[in-house]
Amino acid sequence: MKDFSMRANSVFCFSAWLALSACSHYPSAIDQHFGASVRDVVQIQTANPQQPTPTQITATSDGQSAKSAIDRYQKSFDVIPPPPNVFNIGVGSGSGTAP
Repeated sequence: MKDFSMRANSVFCFSAWLALSACSHYPSAIDQHFGASVRDVVQIQTANPQQPTPTQITATSDGQSAKSAIDRYQKSFDVIPPPPNVFNIGVGSGSGTAP
């Protein structure tokens, strides 16, 4: 009985050590550079990194042309496009002969 208790205690201690060792954190080479590729790609894709702040941007169009552009945009939604006919998708022309 004492031998079983000693083995059970050893198994428990080893299991606890194994479980707690999974929680330890050693920075790997991957962790040290985590997210670097995303930062590099964003920096490459930025057209003008020294762009002016929004307060420095000047308006290049007048109010009348902007209003007409907004009106044209909103009128484009007045006519709803007809739904596509989904029953003829993948259907051949019908001119072939049946086997």
